[in-house]
Amino acid sequence: MEFSQDENNNLPLTKFESMLKTNHVLFFDSEEFENIIHHYLNQGKIALAKKAIKLGLDQHPTSVNLRLFKVEVYVFENKLIEADTLLNELYNLDPMNEEIYIQKANIFSKKDEHQQAIDVLKRALDLTDDVVDLYSLIGMEYLFLDEFEKAKECFMKCLEEDLDDYSALYNIIYCFDFLNQNEEAIDYLTVFLDKNPYCEVAWHQLGKQYYNLKNYKKALAAYDFAIISDDTFVGAYLERGKVLEKLKRFNEAIENYTITLELDDPTSFALLRIGNCHEKLQNDELAVQYYYKTVHEDPLLDKGWIAITRFYNKKRNYEKALYYINKAINIDSENVVYWKLYAQINHRLNFLEEAERGYKKALELGNYELNTWLSRGDILIKLGEPEAAIYNFEQAIEFYPENSEIEYRLAGLYFSLNENDKGIFYLKNGIDHNEDYAFIIEELFPEIANKILVKNILKTNQ
Repeated sequence: MEFSQDENNNLPLTKFESMLKTNHVLFFDSEEFENIIHHYLNQGKIALAKKAIKLGLDQHPTSVNLRLFKVEVYVFENKLIEADTLLNELYNLDPMNEEIYIQKANIFSKKDEHQQAIDVLKRALDLTDDVVDLYSLIGMEYLFLDEFEKAKECFMKCLEEDLDDYSALYNIIYCFDFLNQNEEAIDYLTVFLDKNPYCEVAWHQLGKQYYNLKNYKKALAAYDFAIISDDTFVGAYLERGKVLEKLKRFNEAIENYTITLELDDPTSFALLRIGNCHEKLQNDELAVQYYYKTVHEDPLLDKGWIAITRFYNKKRNYEKALYYINKAINIDSENVVYWKLYAQINHRLNFLEEAERGYKKALELGNYELNTWLSRGDILIKLGEPEAAIYNFEQAIEFYPENSEIEYRLAGLYFSLNENDKGIFYLKNGIDHNEDYAFIIEELFPEIANKILVKNILKTNQ
């Protein structure tokens, strides 16, 4: 039983907390202690729960339920040996108590012995008429083992017992999604909705399945039914907006996203989508306004900063684009997309040193796209840093072996440093792998292209 704020049900709790303050020991029956402990555990107040367990056992030393709470705290504190020892004692006293099996399974689960946990929980099924919680626990253990079919079966049994068990419904759909069983999920949800036609969660999930299959017409219909079932269901309006965007019905999408702002606190996702729709409709001023609202609502949402930066980038207003990407980097300096945009914008502004810094940082953060290596290397060539450019391209060729675009660049760089043997090696490799990129030599290294040695190699292989 949970204590209420406005009923006499919370009297034992008030009495208990008063006792702690005065140090006057008062008597509680074991059920009152159980409710007090349960309350504190639900609130995450472990220290108070432990005090209640100690006082409870002082007054009721033979209570199995109070000792089970002690086991629960042991498990929470990862004192698994103590928990197991106490459980064995309790099993000898009350072998038909299902909670003993649940806590035993909890210990196995904590030790990553999930199959043993399942075996114990299955034994507990024979001891109770209330099987929903047990099937839910077994399902979770199967999820730990990546046995999604078996997990799905368990959660389905939960839903058979209780049609309002939305947690089980979400877990069922999670299993379908993981197994890429969109059609099977649709069949299951359709049967479920025949029994429970006003379940907004099921309609919402059905819409998502149709959306994944790109059947936007049926997805839209499912979200309509979700909204009919609950016209305050924010998630349905958001998903409906996404479908309308796919159908290029941007004004209607804006309407749906706007409803979510009225129903609940504004979300950065809705604000961003509204901005994106306005941009598609070429309502530039409104688009920018909503992008501003997005980053104001959630400065850590990278998609907001990326949207506003790309907006100005497309408009060729590179100074503003740079201003916003700098703000984004100041908030999160480890975001690789920010650094890539920073590099590209500086490159367009011909701020070569800043652009090179951006590409270098993007590489350090794991952006190993070919274009990143090539762009950085070409900037280093322009900055007159051939050794750094060579090091960059030699790293690149480890990720893209036999790539002629890299090999021609390395050839030109080695010839420019009078390391002709290496220049010849990479030039011949470049020609072998793709002679069409030979123009790179003339474009990036015009003085090298005029060397007789280079001309002869190129002519020989034409």
